Amino acid sequence: MKIAIHGRNFKEEVRPYIQLMFNELSAKGIELQIFDSFYTFLIKNEITVPEVKIYHHRKDIFDADFILSIGGDGTLLETITQVGAKEIPIVGINTGRLGFLATTSPHEIQLNIQKLFNQSFNYDDRILIRVESDSDVFEGVNFGLNEFTLTKRDTSSMIVVHTYIDGEYLNSYWADGLIVSTPTGSTGYALSCGGPVVLPQSSNFIIAPISPHNLNVRPLIISDNSVISFEIQGRSKNYLVSLDSRSRVVEASIQLAVRKESFKARLVKFDGDNFLNTLRSKLNWGTDIRN
Repeated sequence: MKIAIHGRNFKEEVRPYIQLMFNELSAKGIELQIFDSFYTFLIKNEITVPEVKIYHHRKDIFDADFILSIGGDGTLLETITQVGAKEIPIVGINTGRLGFLATTSPHEIQLNIQKLFNQSFNYDDRILIRVESDSDVFEGVNFGLNEFTLTKRDTSSMIVVHTYIDGEYLNSYWADGLIVSTPTGSTGYALSCGGPVVLPQSSNFIIAPISPHNLNVRPLIISDNSVISFEIQGRSKNYLVSLDSRSRVVEASIQLAVRKESFKARLVKFDGDNFLNTLRSKLNWGTDIRN
């Protein structure tokens, strides 16, 4: 079996679990490949790592059976950009805070590695959103798991986002910005802007304005087979566009559109790990102090 590993810095209390993980992988004779900056962190923190290959760029990842994402949800989003169209199954190990996407806790690492060998897991395929523009805004990595966001750059006046669905005029949003979210992203930024929670396997996008200046504008759910395009107006000549956690400043004249990506993110889910459980445990969904 071949396993790639991407990760970020973790706290000292997580260190014993990570060492046990490498001991387990070494004992099973796994062929490992580790992202260079994470490998440097491991060595600096005296983690004993078996013989591994180092990769420096997403194009260098070999055709792994799985990739381990060690960190929080942000790390998992980075891992998805490294995997791309290869659709390598991702195991999210949460050494961060919320862990809404990375659901394996440190004390479950050894058990879940054994489950990988026993094939005791399911695949959870998530759609990705793709950004198309007349310039290479995101340097070749123009897809994301959660959302695409278009916002004003500063704290001055609002902007107007003229929005079209499959070439048909939808609305002109007078607002601080606009979010187009996937079902996965419905529990993120879009939720904080009044958007609905959408189950991951729903074939939809959510269009949600950010602080709109009229009361009759609400989030809208549309088919993920749609192409959504934009024209931006405002006093500024530059605006901010974001794809998950990656942000870029663009000129107002840029042509922008979003659609569903041709490939998906494949997440590994173990027994008892499902979206509804995560809603209740991570977002306190339905919690009532009277019960």
